[in-house]
Amino acid sequence: MTPTDLSYHLSKYLSEFLPGTRGLSSNTIASRRDAFALLLGFCRDVKGIPVEKVKIQTLTTKLITDFLDWLEENRGCCAATRNQRLTSIKAFFKYLQSVAPEHILLCQQIMSMPLKKTTTGNIGYLTLDGIKVILDSVDSTTRSGRRDLVLLSVLYDSGARVQELADLTVGDIRLQKPGTISLTGKGRKKRIVPMMEPTAGLLKQYLAENNLDGAPQKQYPLFCNRSGEKLTRAGISYVLKKYVNHVRDLNLTLIPDVVSVHSFRHSKAMHMLQAGVPLIYIRDILGHEEISTTEIYARCDGKMKREAFESAYSEIHSSKLPVWKQDDNLMAWLKSLC
Repeated sequence: MTPTDLSYHLSKYLSEFLPGTRGLSSNTIASRRDAFALLLGFCRDVKGIPVEKVKIQTLTTKLITDFLDWLEENRGCCAATRNQRLTSIKAFFKYLQSVAPEHILLCQQIMSMPLKKTTTGNIGYLTLDGIKVILDSVDSTTRSGRRDLVLLSVLYDSGARVQELADLTVGDIRLQKPGTISLTGKGRKKRIVPMMEPTAGLLKQYLAENNLDGAPQKQYPLFCNRSGEKLTRAGISYVLKKYVNHVRDLNLTLIPDVVSVHSFRHSKAMHMLQAGVPLIYIRDILGHEEISTTEIYARCDGKMKREAFESAYSEIHSSKLPVWKQDDNLMAWLKSLC
């Protein structure tokens, strides 16, 4: 079977250009791959085009629009997910126009496809009491429970993304005062975040119990599953969900309807903001590129906005309402209108 032009260029793009030339992370490459896996599946199952028959010219703007609509209508994807898939497709065609200029018209047509407008929802975060009640529910008398307590404590204390937490190695932890954690974020950018003493104390006990406090273990994953393998994103989500479900019925007012691993990151940001930490420091701790990304937390805190509004309030009128004086002529005129 002769390979199609799409299979040739897509293979080069995913296996050589993205990891080699661009140096993108495996997670980013996997996201780009998944977008095309879905697109090819759509061509096969919905359009009746076998995968081995899909060519570059097959992927018209009409077909891609149908694919994006199908994601929303049949797979329940939100507009943000739709936009993420389209962004992955556009990135490939941006690459394609330079290596296969005979397709430059199609490439530019697809690259000009607009993203769908999305609505910005409220940030889901927990109060300090909500975080405490989840941590208090962990049974620290068991080995797995102690691991979970350290994991959730580090997740909150560092404000890490879930993949950043999963990628932590023993060598990323500095227990000497002042304690710090080295996180590897998007684009493999590293940042150092401070670690509070209670979390440092838990980590010290955890490393000693699991024989991870020696120099040869510096490259070992910090958190492992029962098989001794690095804990995955799904594994971390499972750990959190287990304790959230356990305490939700007992603390309905403290636990929101939706709690994800990212909720801990949002919670840490909101709590720092409420404690008076400047946005520029919160930006650096969270690893945001722009301060505008961090400003969303300031816009979401209703209590802080209310306090700022009240502090800037000036009296502009009397607190007493004027007494209405009846005007017989005016009332008679109004009645005459009817």
